[in-house]
Order: sequence, then structure tokens, then C-alpha cells
Amino acid sequence: MEIPLKSSGQSAAAEARDRARDTPPEIADPLVIDGRKFRSRLLVGTGKYRDLEETRRAIDASGAEIVTVAIRRTNIGQNVGEPNLLDVIPPDRFTILPNTAMCYDADSAIRTSRLARDLLDGHSLVKLEVLGDPKTLFPDIPETLKAADVLIREGFRVMVYTNDDPVMARRFEEMGCVAVMPLAAPIGSGLGIRNPYNIRTIVENARLPILVDAGVGTASDAAIAMELGCDGVLMNTAIAEAKHPVLMAAAMRKAVEAGREAFLAGRMPRRAYASASSPMDGKFFP
Repeated sequence: MEIPLKSSGQSAAAEARDRARDTPPEIADPLVIDGRKFRSRLLVGTGKYRDLEETRRAIDASGAEIVTVAIRRTNIGQNVGEPNLLDVIPPDRFTILPNTAMCYDADSAIRTSRLARDLLDGHSLVKLEVLGDPKTLFPDIPETLKAADVLIREGFRVMVYTNDDPVMARRFEEMGCVAVMPLAAPIGSGLGIRNPYNIRTIVENARLPILVDAGVGTASDAAIAMELGCDGVLMNTAIAEAKHPVLMAAAMRKAVEAGREAFLAGRMPRRAYASASSPMDGKFFP
């Protein structure tokens, strides 16, 4: 048997460098969803932009790795001859998160999820969204529960949009959802975090990722969500309807990162009175 000879010009140090290049670096403080690790804790949508080029530029500026797509409103291959969103957010670079936006009952949400799985070659991760009212776009919880039960039994990995009810969040976790996504305010309202107490309660009781979905209007809202301990934030309108969407996407990226770091750092306690930065206790004054 012929034994291949090691190249005389290849040092041990060079071999180590080659191995390091071939091994993906470990992600510090990753967002983990269904066993997958992501560097970015900002998830973004793809609607309401002027065109696909603005969509691409904003998503790039956001640093997002997970991009959600409304299957009932967006072409990802089902409409031959029309512009395909996947041309600007290719699945080999982004994790595509199909969602069931504009579904108002469990049956339509289930059908839409199955269509997404067919279009995306067996992709099982889905954002389940079943709406109950066209004006407020609040979720229909009974229909959401019904759809989640069917989809989970069919092998879908469900990230579920719900209200900010800690009891329902626990129920979805117990069912087997891989992430719970409570609203911070009505979809597209930009009102910010209206009930931080409920969001914090959901986070404190959860054993799976909690991501604020809906209601964020500007960077400070995203930072607050992360400071409350949320694992991530999903947004679309706050970026797409900003005066300068690409610049806002970059701002949201920084806000999510800063909010996460502030949560990990642990804020100082709130006090009713001043506390001098340079205490005078024990000081000698002539």
C-alpha cells in the first residue's frame, strides 16, 4: 500500500492554521432556536419596502440572519415570472422563516405552512400567526392553539405569535413550540413596549426563547425589550416605514446588541434619592 507523504513545506503551525480556517468559530452568547445558533438577535421582515433593492440593503444593514416572509403576500417561487424575494435573500445565506400572516383561522394557517414547506424543500421552521381582528391584528388564541397542535404533530417547528399573556406563553411552551413571540403592542403600531411587566413575567417563567414580535417603533423600544431579558426582537414596519429604512436597520442592530449587553451586565438598583459617585464616608477634611 502506498503511503502518501506529507509535504515537506507544510509545518505543524501551518496545518493548525488550515484546520482553524475550516472550523467555524464558536458564537459568543448565541441566540439558540430549535438547536441552531445565531449571532444576531434581531429578526426582520420583508414587507412594505419600496422595492427589492431597498429590502436587500436594509436586511444587510440589520445584520439579521433570520428573515421572515409572509407566504400569502410574497413570491418565493410560487408565481413564476414575477420577482422572487429569494433572489435578494438567498436561503444559503439566511434562515428563511415563513409566516402565516393574514390567516384568520387555523385551517388557512395550516395550509399556508404546508405550502411554505413545499416551496422551501421541506423546511419545517414556521412562524405561526392567526389573527382575530383585521383592525387591531390581535391574535386569535383559540385558533392559534388549534393550528399549533396540528402543525407540531406534523413535524413543524413552530415559533408562535401570541398576546402578552404569561399563562398562554406557558401553554404554548408545554405544547412543544420552539419559541414564543408575544406582541409588545399591536402589529405595525410603533407604540413600543406597552406592558413591560407582562413581558418580563413571560421571560422569567420560560425555558425556551422569548422574542418580542410587533409594536417596536424605534431603537429605544428594541433596547428595552432586550433589557427585559427577551432573547430577540422581530420587526418589519419600524424599519420599512422609517424615513431612511437602511439607516434605521443599522440603528436597530446596535440597539438590540446594546440592550442584550445591558441585560447581561445587570443594571444598578433604582433609588429614591441621590447616591454620590464619590462617597464622602471615611474621608478626612482638614
